[in-house]
Amino acid sequence: MAKIIAVSNQKGGVGKTTTALNLAACLAAAEKRTLLVDLDPQSNATSGLGIQPQPDAKTTYDVIVEEVDIRETILHTELKFLDVAPANQALAGAEIELVSAIGRETRIKDALESVNSYYEFIVIDCPPTLSILTVNALTAAHSVLIPLQCEYFAMEGLSQLMTTTSLIKKKLNPELKREGILLTMYDRRNNLSHQVEQEIRGHFAKEVFDVVIPRNVKLSEAPSHGKPIILYDISSPGAQAYLQLASQIIKRASVENPSIEQNARSEAHKSGEFV
Repeated sequence: MAKIIAVSNQKGGVGKTTTALNLAACLAAAEKRTLLVDLDPQSNATSGLGIQPQPDAKTTYDVIVEEVDIRETILHTELKFLDVAPANQALAGAEIELVSAIGRETRIKDALESVNSYYEFIVIDCPPTLSILTVNALTAAHSVLIPLQCEYFAMEGLSQLMTTTSLIKKKLNPELKREGILLTMYDRRNNLSHQVEQEIRGHFAKEVFDVVIPRNVKLSEAPSHGKPIILYDISSPGAQAYLQLASQIIKRASVENPSIEQNARSEAHKSGEFV
């Protein structure tokens, strides 16, 4: 069974997609078979990998609205161990189309059942809203990773997200845990960054990752070249930070489920490539 991690924060501009994309890439670089699921109608995780789905191609919109088999959407990337289930702007209409749908909260959970024994990690990029798409991701996930920009405004919505995850855990997904809070856009020269870090670590203690993601020009440039940071500039501080994050998550996953790698490789050998 793959470990499914939803990367979520209802506030935009906090490094959510940057984190989902680069965490998935770094997990793949560690030779962990990884699937990145783009559930954001802006589809930046898709374009950030240099992928532009054809007009008639199946995407996560078809998976969540039409219940198309997710295997029909999956595309390979430059990284051998990284696949992506792409999104496009059609996903923006899913909220309205699912209003009266039966089982609308579990569409992604149900879809991933056909592939979660093939992968070791599945990373879901959520939209920057607490919408039905986000509810789908949190219902499917084993854990939620929360990127938090080192500014006070970014902290204001954190309690709302915590409340939402608690409700999802109570009503829809009893297994949901918090993977952790990841401090992003950290500027060591800025007193505000230090103040926010101290306050968050003081309040949430061990839930905050040791590694912080620095403000880094290369991280901002990489998506325009259609590459994750490790393929654009692996020596950059941003790339090194995400490699550290991936390493910590791999270690944690191996403790939680020592057989995760063996099972995934066995299933891959039995089934072969399905795309």
